[in-house]
Amino acid sequence: MERGGKEKKDNFQVAYDHVGIDRNEKEKESDSNLSKQDAAEIFEGFVFEQTRNVEPPPTEVMTPAAAEPSKPAIGLSVPDGGLEAWLQVLGAFVVMMATWGLVNSFGVYQTYYETELLRSSSSSEISWIGSLQGALLMIGGLASGPLFDAGYFRHLTATGLFLVIFGLFMTSLCQVYWQVLLAQGVCIGIGCGALFLPSAAILSQYFARRRALVLGIQSVGSPLGGIVFPIIFSRLQPRVGFGWATRVIACILLALAVVPLVFMHPNRNIAAGRAYRKRAFIDKTALRESPFLAFAGAGMFAFMGLYVPFFYLQLYALRYGIAREDLSAYLVTLLNAGSVFGRLLPNFLADHLGSLNMLVATTLGASILAFGWFGIRDLGGTIAFALLFGFLNGGVTSLPPSAIVSLTPDMARLGTRMGMVFTFVGSAVLVGTPIAGAILRDVEDDYRWKGLIAFSAVTLFLGSAGWALTQALHLKRAKEKGNEM
Repeated sequence: MERGGKEKKDNFQVAYDHVGIDRNEKEKESDSNLSKQDAAEIFEGFVFEQTRNVEPPPTEVMTPAAAEPSKPAIGLSVPDGGLEAWLQVLGAFVVMMATWGLVNSFGVYQTYYETELLRSSSSSEISWIGSLQGALLMIGGLASGPLFDAGYFRHLTATGLFLVIFGLFMTSLCQVYWQVLLAQGVCIGIGCGALFLPSAAILSQYFARRRALVLGIQSVGSPLGGIVFPIIFSRLQPRVGFGWATRVIACILLALAVVPLVFMHPNRNIAAGRAYRKRAFIDKTALRESPFLAFAGAGMFAFMGLYVPFFYLQLYALRYGIAREDLSAYLVTLLNAGSVFGRLLPNFLADHLGSLNMLVATTLGASILAFGWFGIRDLGGTIAFALLFGFLNGGVTSLPPSAIVSLTPDMARLGTRMGMVFTFVGSAVLVGTPIAGAILRDVEDDYRWKGLIAFSAVTLFLGSAGWALTQALHLKRAKEKGNEM
């Protein structure tokens, strides 16, 4: 009896072990398949949401967690087209006009402040107004990113639009430097920070296959605003004064604000499939990823010199007698006109060649062109430079969101990661043009102008080298994951 019972027990143990082996083999096979999927999506430039259960550390902000393994992948709910999806693009287009459109228009204000309203202030001091506006637009993503992930998109949109429009009306009443700094730099900058990142991130909920192209179309609102607003200001300011010229721009944005307020909202299918857990403002896992850190560092260098021509090209043309005062204002318009095509063609190619590859190409091209600025002394050359640099600027500013998507394995953390990158970039925007202004100091000094141009060209070159390093680290990491299969 004992022997028979022992044999039965041994047979049972063998059968149990066999089942356990099969189960382990299936689990390994499943993990291998998942790794293959991750690697494929990384090479394609898009990382859809994975069906992993990630347990982040509890902190203060509620954000969506990754889907449970038993639920369908959220990426399957992305419509990739349709009326509702394209209305989000239209709303995001308006948001870009109200944010980057104003930042790109600051060149005409810079010249007006230096020659009229704030003549007692230096170029560097005046540059702080525009750079603070652009920096807060970027750094604001550190808060708006997690809040977007937490489902506060419409709150951010309404608050941001109010602050931008209110800041413009207050700017129209300003008489001294500190008033302009608070109204145009701080108030509008905070409003832009609440608007920009969510308007870009929400498009990833509606588009996957054509995500880079859609982000490019959305970003055309930026140069369009940079074309229209300087023309409006330069034509109206001599006739109706600084105050009313600025108020007209504010009224235009007040009317356009209806579009994002009415039509923009998160994808309901995705929101319905997500649970909410506590999430930090910083994704600590990103700080352990070398491609992400290299990307953020490269962005700091690139954006430090990217907006120097937007702030100083008009003043440069006046200093060297290249264009009359009434004509020089259109150089900012030409920079933004070139940017329109720069936000479409590179983003179209990015869907086929990869966003990081296109970032390297456009940033390197902008650096080479900035070095060419040294030799420009006539109107034809200045116009050609404005159009070409604007084209490349459009690629550099519009490609990062889709590139960040390719570096984000968990789409529930996309807003947080965008906010982290834009904080690095925003700090560069904050100090970039004031550093250029400090280098310049005396607009009559030729050597000072050469120093300003060199600063722009070198920082852009370092940015392109950093993004090339990011791509190399990204491919190496993907290859390592493929070898683990």
